[in-house]
Amino acid sequence: MVEFVNNPHSENMVRYGRERENTLVLSGDLTGSTEIAEFKKQLPEKFVSMGMAEQNMLSWAGGLAREGYVPFLHTFAVFLYRRPYDQLSMSVAYPNLKVRLVGFLPGIMTPGGVTHQAIEDISVVKSIPNMTIFETGDATDVETVLDATDDINGPIYIRMLRGRLPRLFPKNEPFKFNTARILNEGDDITVLSSGICTEEAMKAVELLKEKGVHVKHLHISTLKPFTDERVVKALHESKNGVITLENHSTIGGLGSAVADVIAENGITTKLTKIGIPDKYAHGASAEYLMRKFGLDALGLLNTMEEALDKKFNITEEQVKAFDLKVEQEDIKDTQLEAL
Repeated sequence: MVEFVNNPHSENMVRYGRERENTLVLSGDLTGSTEIAEFKKQLPEKFVSMGMAEQNMLSWAGGLAREGYVPFLHTFAVFLYRRPYDQLSMSVAYPNLKVRLVGFLPGIMTPGGVTHQAIEDISVVKSIPNMTIFETGDATDVETVLDATDDINGPIYIRMLRGRLPRLFPKNEPFKFNTARILNEGDDITVLSSGICTEEAMKAVELLKEKGVHVKHLHISTLKPFTDERVVKALHESKNGVITLENHSTIGGLGSAVADVIAENGITTKLTKIGIPDKYAHGASAEYLMRKFGLDALGLLNTMEEALDKKFNITEEQVKAFDLKVEQEDIKDTQLEAL
């Protein structure tokens, strides 16, 4: 049975702020919605409300970073790169300052429609020099991602999760910079997933085991830089193709990063990208939109049938009824064996 954790970022941000004197939290008028209300309550001297003025918030962040502070900007993901793109580029990235952009509701995780759905954020932010991009996939990632930022001197964009989150990875296996989590070993096909899609991929992988199909599955949490040797090794060893699964446009995200690695290393394998197609989404639940665009376990299973030219006869009802069991020690052992 999967363990769930309520609002892990809220508690972790407070801990992190207490332990580091130069930490500041900036809110873009979404304090409660980005789980920093408790930080404001417990560390008010380190909290700054910037209002609904994201361009101003990015400019302030650049100035604060120049004075030795490390500002953590909190708002919905889409408001950290679309509206203040010029300030992000010129006030933060160009001078390569220690500013942390904590973006909530990435991709299609919000029913707010196209104005609130950050479906192309990785593509946009990745093209900005000096940027590092992280994406969280479960409670453990959220609880440990802030510590992974300490040694990175430039700006960082974090696709953050909120609310009640599953614990898919061991508590004692923290988020590691530019290091994929190897969740399952197999030689039939390789899957690389990120963010909320990793839980769906884990379900598909377990269901396929019952059909005798063995999948090598990697969870990707660093999207820039994308130079992890674990990824290169997995791509080289994949004999029946590679599938990427992401909560982002198929243009410029995880799939495109994998395509670059395949080309740059002369790897001869077929790549299939599952993500949001080259179109805007619309207001609906994340579950509905994931099903519509094939970003869930069933969508991955359907794609695997095509890739392997096999029929698994796994129904949508079977997928919905499937209870994912996460054996924490088993995951840990796999991780250690891969090191």
